[in-house]
Amino acid sequence: MIKSVSTTPYQDQKPGTSGLRKKVPVFQQPNYAENFIQSIFDSLEGFQGKCLVIGGDGRYYNREVIQKAIKMAAANGFGKVIVGKGGILSTPAASHIIRKYKAFGGIILSASHNPGGPTEDFGIKYNISNGGPAPEKITDAIYARTKVIDTYKIADFADVNLDRIGKDELPGGTILSVLDSVEDYTALMEELFDFPAIRNLISLGFRIAFDAMSAVTGPYAKEIFENRLGAPSGSVRNFMPLPDFGGHHPDPNPVHAKELYDEMMGDDAPDFGAASDGDGDRNLIIGRGIFVTPSDSLAILAANANLAPGYSGGLAGIARSMPTSGAADRVAEKRGIGMYETPTGWKFFGNLLDAGMATICGEESAGTGSNHVREKDGLWAVLLWLNILAVRGESVQEIVTQHWQTYGRNYYSRHDYEGVDTEAANGLVTNLRSQLASLPGQSFGPLKVEKADDFAYHDPVDKSVSEHQGIRILFEGGSRVVFRLSGTGTSGATLRVYLERFEADSTRHNIETQHALADIIAAAETIADIRSRTGRDAPSVIT
Repeated sequence: MIKSVSTTPYQDQKPGTSGLRKKVPVFQQPNYAENFIQSIFDSLEGFQGKCLVIGGDGRYYNREVIQKAIKMAAANGFGKVIVGKGGILSTPAASHIIRKYKAFGGIILSASHNPGGPTEDFGIKYNISNGGPAPEKITDAIYARTKVIDTYKIADFADVNLDRIGKDELPGGTILSVLDSVEDYTALMEELFDFPAIRNLISLGFRIAFDAMSAVTGPYAKEIFENRLGAPSGSVRNFMPLPDFGGHHPDPNPVHAKELYDEMMGDDAPDFGAASDGDGDRNLIIGRGIFVTPSDSLAILAANANLAPGYSGGLAGIARSMPTSGAADRVAEKRGIGMYETPTGWKFFGNLLDAGMATICGEESAGTGSNHVREKDGLWAVLLWLNILAVRGESVQEIVTQHWQTYGRNYYSRHDYEGVDTEAANGLVTNLRSQLASLPGQSFGPLKVEKADDFAYHDPVDKSVSEHQGIRILFEGGSRVVFRLSGTGTSGATLRVYLERFEADSTRHNIETQHALADIIAAAETIADIRSRTGRDAPSVIT
């Protein structure tokens, strides 16, 4: 039986760059999740009888909302629902499932790298038929609907068994298919990468350490690295997905993956260290004694992708988010291929990938991926690194150093000020915008401003325009600072300050990063008046 349930709208359901994210208690309010899910369906057309993929990263409240989503999908007329076993699908695996089974779209339950637990974060986002996040025109429509919704539809039947692989017909005729969460994704990775070469490298004693951070990639990594590639048992740590991620923050950076970072900097470090985040779309790459910044990783992967079977024909182009360093630009220029600078948010890469204009994409926030899916993909990046290491027979340190010698080094860092008072953060940005016209020509220490703007993106495919995507201060000589408020948090505001300095001279490639950026850090503080406006003497996190 289908029930129409009367409801009242919530006014705080505006999706951010990656869907709607709030604290679990917010989602547990009466009809809160139902309102948003129904608003998704009300904003779509033509899905009657079609397939919907539903999956999540296993965080707290995942199973409960998946049951709601299945019943609502059935009530709204979807003919088939595909779910990962246990309700779990990594975000890139969900994208692959949508594409492989030609689904109409998918609902992904995740707050990505944010903490999980009864009082922590939860999220819902909608992905379209290409497997990528919904574009702004759809998320805007969803938000508009949430503000006026007065009823939702839900089928009245018992909760389904999410732990038994197979197909069942639900009351009303909708087919439920529960898939092995790992199988389809692993098969795709075997098509893209030279597993025998990687297996041979590991058999020669090459040691890897992968931290799944008690998050969704644990089962995938265990199957791929240990079962398929022969890494010794224990190479994959924290592989059991936990609703609260073991009480840790599942963000793969040197701060939150400190134990792995410290091990990789130690005397008896493994040859290669990596990690992925809550929903499996981000990555951390560390060689013995060297942390590879996400910006450098993107550039190095693009420069060497042809060594993997799936990319042996070369790249059509490279795309990066605007705050990501210009390291990949130098690869594109040298290779004579397209280079595209987009706003932050993986959805902006979708048109470029679909149009065949870009093959590899990346964001400085540890997201890297390619045209194999329409999401960033943490394990994909790790496997491409391993493929490159297996073919080149060199260490991570040697590959990075040689890359800098060839292309120059982009010293790069991100300073995050988390949980800043929202009004204060908005005031800081408003003040920056008011200075844009007057900044060019001004000097701050040894740095002279060449250009200052509020980045706007003109999509070359659909001609859409996205404004106010981050404030850029560009200095003479190639250095820059970018200011942006993040849309991925759930409380207060996060001010992100991106700092970059290009160094062509290879004799100056071994300066400590924060020291190399000292003049730019000082200029950023002066221009934005960070201390007095935020009340913070230092960033919360430096990566």
